[in-house]
Amino acid sequence: MQNKLSKIILLGGSGFVGSRLASSLLSQGHGVVIADIAKSEAHPDLWQHCDVRNKEQLMECCSGADVIINLAAEHRDDVTPKSLYDEVNVEGARLLCEVASELGVKRIIFTSSVVIYGFPEAPLDESGDANYFNDYGRTKWLAEAEYRKWKDADITNRLTIIRPTVIFGEGNRGNVYNLLRQIASGKFLMIGRGENEKSMAYVGNICAFIEYALIQDYEDETFNYVDKPDFNMKELVARVTDILGRKLLLPFSVPAWIVYAGAAFFDLLAKVSGRKFPISMIRVKKFESQTVFDASKMLQSGFVPPYSMPDALERTIRHEFID
Repeated sequence: MQNKLSKIILLGGSGFVGSRLASSLLSQGHGVVIADIAKSEAHPDLWQHCDVRNKEQLMECCSGADVIINLAAEHRDDVTPKSLYDEVNVEGARLLCEVASELGVKRIIFTSSVVIYGFPEAPLDESGDANYFNDYGRTKWLAEAEYRKWKDADITNRLTIIRPTVIFGEGNRGNVYNLLRQIASGKFLMIGRGENEKSMAYVGNICAFIEYALIQDYEDETFNYVDKPDFNMKELVARVTDILGRKLLLPFSVPAWIVYAGAAFFDLLAKVSGRKFPISMIRVKKFESQTVFDASKMLQSGFVPPYSMPDALERTIRHEFID
């Protein structure tokens, strides 16, 4: 990176992506502040308590910032109360833009999500229409609008929006990890024929692209972030079992309609009982659907991902289930 930045704010920086990004930025000599409601386990000395819903805390954290990178979001499917999606993702974005304007901070990088596109029948690029299916996608889309208002209000403001697909990597405990863990256990059960492809992004690569965006200092750009190639479920299972040197104990599949029926039952039970269950209609839909996105713009930007998808997958599997 050409110039060392004295103060990079990582909002939501205590999480999976933020912790990795902070380590990389620090290794390059940048000054980093991790602003989050949760204390940073990776970098406790850099952590400052900050709730994006609290303007006073945002003012304190962001004062003197060279750039704000907003990774903070309510993203789980089962967030309660549901009002948190709007309070954190949308109102938090509005407040952050207000604070940036008052403090004279001219650069923001916002991590949105490809979830705003929903389940497109064909891969969509950045010009694709929003067709979100849940509150997370809806509020990410509304948050993008808040940042665009901020950008348009001052010609000197610089905005980069990055829409990653589902992110995986060492130490993550999200959807991809749960899938890999099931495959590694040998008890994975395929839903449908397994021909649905999934776009994924490796944490080391998405962090590298955020750093690349810092170097480029884009005026106003939006990028999908996907690591290629996209694997279908059968290919993914084959790659994981090959790395592990194991075979599935249940080498057959279940028709999707049976799983959807079971998920509908658990959704009803969750509504009646107030409990949360690991299976739901939306989670089955995410698993069973084709979710492939166009990342041509990112690939043509000059950025070269430091890790190939096969290498990233093997690094993750070895870290989690072998080493």
